[in-house]
Amino acid sequence: MHFLFPLHSVLRFLVLAAGLFAVVFFALGLLRKQPFTQATRVCGSVFVGLLDLQILIGVGVVLSGRWYPALIGHLVMMVAAAAVAHVLLVRNRKRATPGLTLPLIGVAVALVLIAGGILAIGRGLFTVTAF
Repeated sequence: MHFLFPLHSVLRFLVLAAGLFAVVFFALGLLRKQPFTQATRVCGSVFVGLLDLQILIGVGVVLSGRWYPALIGHLVMMVAAAAVAHVLLVRNRKRATPGLTLPLIGVAVALVLIAGGILAIGRGLFTVTAF
């Protein structure tokens, strides 16, 4: 289980990159007044999928014995980020005419919560953790 912590640390960069890409993609789509497309759905799904994988690996890290009190805030923020992203992306898909506003808000709020969760454990957003 020793490999989970480095994997969790590296995957953070993929989650942040996918989130930033999604925010730019949705914002540009809104500015250009583009409709909701399959590419829009895939972009949101990739972000949420990576976020879910990150949470699953994070739970594995905690279960493998890496625990300290600051992780409580980290866990709460990360689960909240996943919940916001899931709820707003699913609500958007269930609309009669899906748009780009809800996905943009969902991913942007999730990124803010993720940043707060990373900072809650004393890490920098783009600093590499020593393995």
